[in-house]
Amino acid sequence: MSFYLKSFNDLIIEKKNSAVWITLNRADASNAYSIEMVSGLVEVLKFADLDKSVRAIVITGSGKSFCAGGDIKAMKNKSGMFAGESNELREAYQAGIQQIPIIFSQIKTPVIAMVNGPAVGAGCDLAAMCDMRIASSEASFAETFAKVGLVPGDGGAYFLTRLVGFAKAMEMFLTCKIFSADEALKMGLVNRVVLPENLKIETENVVEQISSLPPIAMQMTKKAVIHAYQNELNSHLELMAAYQGITQRSSDHFLALENLMEKKKQSYKHF
Repeated sequence: MSFYLKSFNDLIIEKKNSAVWITLNRADASNAYSIEMVSGLVEVLKFADLDKSVRAIVITGSGKSFCAGGDIKAMKNKSGMFAGESNELREAYQAGIQQIPIIFSQIKTPVIAMVNGPAVGAGCDLAAMCDMRIASSEASFAETFAKVGLVPGDGGAYFLTRLVGFAKAMEMFLTCKIFSADEALKMGLVNRVVLPENLKIETENVVEQISSLPPIAMQMTKKAVIHAYQNELNSHLELMAAYQGITQRSSDHFLALENLMEKKKQSYKHF
């Protein structure tokens, strides 16, 4: 049985051509995280990243929400992800939800957040961890940890600060304000905003564009941009020399040249 036909609690997984679509599936709880959702998301991301036929990954939510982050009812009841005493919670965070930013920092496949509705708390952080964000005009974004007396324990402050800058990230975390999709676009939190009825079409177009490009170069370019953002110039240039040496002798490179010079559209198959 194909991995993508496997049943996951609180997730819907679909492989469409060269893309894997992951849908957070707890619509009755605004797609708030559960233990099963977290472990399933990590498992799928790991597998899809190793699948050589996958060129892009899309994450979205079912129903009207993208992701509400932590489950308020579970917090109140001290159940699920919020069960146990202080040290048990610390260990559960490290073994559970903090595995999400770790896998995002490791995978080479481009990941797109298709933000169909509110992305709140850890849900906003999940969107920030993706490489691109395409938002419905009905989407909204908020960092509401302080509102419920918590901190962004999932690593969201790390990603959001690098995405929107120190001042704006601080504003989001300290005010718990809800930002509209248009406001998110202005601050650089999302790449584009479209009408709800066009959201999936726009996302599919981006997936197709990414999938049509040489995969070796795409994966290495993603890693290059991340490395450039986190390191100083000399180490970055040294790594880029190595990456260029690899890509300039790849079959992808010569096929790309042939496609460009002869105006062809041959598919890339080698990794």
